[in-house]
Amino acid sequence: MNDIHERLRAVLHAELPAAYDLRRELHAEPYVSGREEPTLKRVLDALPGGGAVERVAETGALVRFGGDGPAVGVRGELDALPIVEETGVAWAARNGAMHACGHDVHLAALVALARAIDRVKGPVPMVAVLQPREETYPSGALDIVRSGALGRHRIAAMVAAHVQPVLAAGQTACTPGAVNASADEFTLIVRGQGGHAAYPQLSRDPVLALAQIIVAAQQLVSRDADPMTPTVVTFGTVSAGTAPNATPADAVARGTLRTMSEEWRDQLHDRFGVIADGVARAHGCEAEVRIVRGEPVLVNDTRLAEKTAHLLSGATRHSAATLRSCGADDFAYFSSIVPSLMLFVGTDTSSGLHSPGFLPGEETVAAVAESLLAAYLAAARVIGVG
Repeated sequence: MNDIHERLRAVLHAELPAAYDLRRELHAEPYVSGREEPTLKRVLDALPGGGAVERVAETGALVRFGGDGPAVGVRGELDALPIVEETGVAWAARNGAMHACGHDVHLAALVALARAIDRVKGPVPMVAVLQPREETYPSGALDIVRSGALGRHRIAAMVAAHVQPVLAAGQTACTPGAVNASADEFTLIVRGQGGHAAYPQLSRDPVLALAQIIVAAQQLVSRDADPMTPTVVTFGTVSAGTAPNATPADAVARGTLRTMSEEWRDQLHDRFGVIADGVARAHGCEAEVRIVRGEPVLVNDTRLAEKTAHLLSGATRHSAATLRSCGADDFAYFSSIVPSLMLFVGTDTSSGLHSPGFLPGEETVAAVAESLLAAYLAAARVIGVG
């Protein structure tokens, strides 16, 4: 495997100049979730000819290289965010959308890897999984899983990499176990009785009840959750009323519930509902909770993580010890059905993800490509080849 690793690395580096150009093209013309068709076309044009293409999830595709047999899937996200770019570079996006989460970097690195594997003939087939709608619901990854495409392509392992500015450039985190949280969105409606603000005794104030629910819900983290299980309850929007001198009839809040434990996830939902109902009733109001289930916990396969870290330690990069966060990624849907690995790759940018100033340097494309190569070769070993 060391010989094939070195051969692939050499060819991969030869592909990097073209990958840098592709990254700039993709960055300059981003398209938001559900409208990724132009991005898909450009990436398909950049991939080696001869790959078997299967369209999936409306604006996505799977492209297979390397013949029959069990394969390794490599995910790249197609969509951008509805953010106005403020980087000031000549190739900045100007259409109101932006690759502010590094998807342009991921795609360019994936193309370089696919071209290297196609030229050298890697130990196992590779399937480029060009996924739409990572940033919004409905999830593009979930649609791909439900389509049965992974089974049709005999994908036995999945790998992906995500740029991460909390890591220093030159680091790649290959962390086993849970690395991203489940993320579920809630809508909380508190219904009371409206009236004149001067006569509170004649109304039932849903704003006061909602305020108390917001405070009480934080006890889910400090008193209901196991202290060793990361849990986040976030209220992102709160709205009520139209006049300053009137008690409204209802109040609405929206937010997210996150945890690193699938076992605690359903209990968290139940307890949130119990608290909302009980506090609302104590204030003479009623509460309705609606929860939309989002991504599950993203769990990295231990063998993939260990073997990838070993391969990276022998290359020019080194792996960071651990990185876990309560962020979410729909790559988790892949990890729920096949052994999978999400890598986090350090960048040289001072701006955070989803920021209008987020712009990793070109060397980040190389770092992601090398990390994906190590993960691909590790997956080949895990599925019994190499």
